[in-house]
Amino acid sequence: MKSTNLPLWVACACLALSLCACGTKVQYGDATGVETLTANYGSTDLQMVAAKMVQSMLATPIIQEGNRPVLQVATVVNKSQEHIDTQAITDKIRTTLLQSGKVRFSAGEVRDEMIQELQYQQGSGYVDPTTSKKIGKQVGADYLLTGAIAEILKQKDKDKDVYFKFTMNLVNLETGLIEWADEKEIRKTEK
Repeated sequence: MKSTNLPLWVACACLALSLCACGTKVQYGDATGVETLTANYGSTDLQMVAAKMVQSMLATPIIQEGNRPVLQVATVVNKSQEHIDTQAITDKIRTTLLQSGKVRFSAGEVRDEMIQELQYQQGSGYVDPTTSKKIGKQVGADYLLTGAIAEILKQKDKDKDVYFKFTMNLVNLETGLIEWADEKEIRKTEK
């Protein structure tokens, strides 16, 4: 008897899913268009932060000298009450800076995978020694790019006021000095 109920249950589930899908409408939008659905942190905020930081960093003497310094990105600290994908912010900044051709980045976030691959090439016996990459040839970073997001949220009845502040620093790894810093402030209201 269970075997006869199972196909009926599956058929009902499929019918319910297809009825739910009939009411949805999906459209593509402009990824760079202003998004104002809520006062929460959104795609427009990410784009504004990244654009401000890249523009400011490219104007610094460190970058203007033309030596193509090597940067390493640290995890951005999220001090807000929201879940904010800080990796998406640093990815956008890194991609835009790399495309400028004025800086280079060390791939610190995949360091373990690189070490594993180097060890495999050197010690497994499976890789032709003439093509295996040598240990000790990686380029060290000159600067560490750090950042933090802070938030102040005020709410009264249905009115909401949100202030975000995104701060970044470029730290000289040899001296420990902060060579560049900037911030982007965003205020949003929802009524």
